[in-house]
Amino acid sequence: MLVDSLILGAAALGAGVLNAMAGGGSFLTFPALAFTGVPVIAANATSAFAVSPGYLGSALGFKAELAALPRARLLQEGLVCAAGGLAGAALLLLTPAKVFSAVVPWLLLFATLLFALGPKLLARRQAHLAAAQAPASSAGLARWLGLGAVAVYGGYFNGGLGILLMALYTVTGERDIHTANALKNLNSLVLSLLSVLAFAWAGAIAWPQALGMAVVATIGGYLGARWAKRMAVGQVRAVVIATGLIMSLVFFWRAFA
Repeated sequence: MLVDSLILGAAALGAGVLNAMAGGGSFLTFPALAFTGVPVIAANATSAFAVSPGYLGSALGFKAELAALPRARLLQEGLVCAAGGLAGAALLLLTPAKVFSAVVPWLLLFATLLFALGPKLLARRQAHLAAAQAPASSAGLARWLGLGAVAVYGGYFNGGLGILLMALYTVTGERDIHTANALKNLNSLVLSLLSVLAFAWAGAIAWPQALGMAVVATIGGYLGARWAKRMAVGQVRAVVIATGLIMSLVFFWRAFA
């Protein structure tokens, strides 16, 4: 029992730090829960609960960046993420998890490559718009559609949510990586809370493990946000890309082993 508690505590702390810096923390909490005997579906729902308060700690760590953004934008994105989180949670509760798990590694790999190539893609897109004298409104539409799709994914399976959000913000025009990180943490918090409410309503959460892990993940999230802001932009990008590649390889192994 003590060994299980140490495993879950270490996974929750690491998940909070990783989610604040790059995303992907649920890949630590989900297998830790499954390893200690929690059934797979319950482990998925419990993992979502455990990491969601960590997003609060991370968002607080980026409060200066969030305060500089228009409140209307934060509210609009929050509503999109809330609706998507509920839809994703409903999808998990109504369909077999293994159906979507086969797609997860491909989504993670795509998102990681998209994030890595984001600056070049953005520069080409801006050059194209300038040459064509075209309006930039399409970026706004792409962001809303992409945000809704990522929110549904996050409500269904939280793994790699941060990678997908960082990739989305990069290719839709967010130049400051710390602002993108702040938005990623805030919107992850919103959609995770809504999906967790649905999981709780359905009785899918293992509460003894969930409550302790949530406290530790919150501490890790706050620490991770502080460390992320002290790192150079290149270092933060390297953490995001490395995390995405490692997660992709592991999910491919799980899918085809």
